[in-house]
Amino acid sequence: MTVREKGYTHWDGELKPARHPWWPIARLGIKLAFKKKYFKFIYFSAFIPAFAFLVGIYISERIEDFQWMVRGSTRILEMNPRFFNYYFSSDFLLFMMVMILLASGAGLISDDLKYNSLQLYLARPLRKKDYLAGKAAVLVFFIFSLTILPGLVFIVFKLLFAGNFSFLSSYPWLPLAVIGHSLLVTVFFCLYTLLLSSLSKNRRYVSILIFGVYVFSDILHGFFSENFKQPAFALVSLKANLQQMGAFFFKQKPVFPVAWHFSLFILVSLCLLAAVVLSRKVKGVEVVK
Repeated sequence: MTVREKGYTHWDGELKPARHPWWPIARLGIKLAFKKKYFKFIYFSAFIPAFAFLVGIYISERIEDFQWMVRGSTRILEMNPRFFNYYFSSDFLLFMMVMILLASGAGLISDDLKYNSLQLYLARPLRKKDYLAGKAAVLVFFIFSLTILPGLVFIVFKLLFAGNFSFLSSYPWLPLAVIGHSLLVTVFFCLYTLLLSSLSKNRRYVSILIFGVYVFSDILHGFFSENFKQPAFALVSLKANLQQMGAFFFKQKPVFPVAWHFSLFILVSLCLLAAVVLSRKVKGVEVVK
């Protein structure tokens, strides 16, 4: 009697769609970012202002114990919306965000274009929006950790050090301003980075673009403002537009004598452009001509 080996067993399970199909992409992107050389140093260096501002909050509540340290005006230690605007709109923080985006986001899409991975991603039950959401989540993780997280921690520690809710009763809108400004900065930088990452298969070229566009726009602003003395040239600079929106959210005097509506229009227009380009560049089938 012939004995046959059973080589195949029918699977009777149920195939369920993943609740968060973008999460594995995001998790892998965050892990790869931390494995890159010097990234940890850059990332944790970006928290220096946050720690300095936390120390400032403590000193402002114990000012009588630090008279030997604080000399002259203590206005910079006053906890008010201006204090938050100093943090969110500082040149150092915005520059460090760009450096983190350069290290963690340059290859998010360009590497997939280089190795034709898009076809593999989108051949699975993964939609285009899930793919983009996973890539964007990598950037959201890093930017949120430098914006919305420190901003809310500042408020909590201010209340703890003060021992009362007088600060929050004076500025009840401040948490919403922190959240709103953080969302604006995050959305802009995410689309900005993904847009440039989708323009080339060369990660180094994308890194140069991420850094160069940001810095060169500020250089153009300085050149035109110096030679033509027109404040409207501030709209050329990405940094200036972000600082203008920071002043708006925290109800401060604008850094440049230009209405915040124009800065918002510039940033939103760039975001819409990035969304259109990403929608066309990210596709499951590549047509070779």
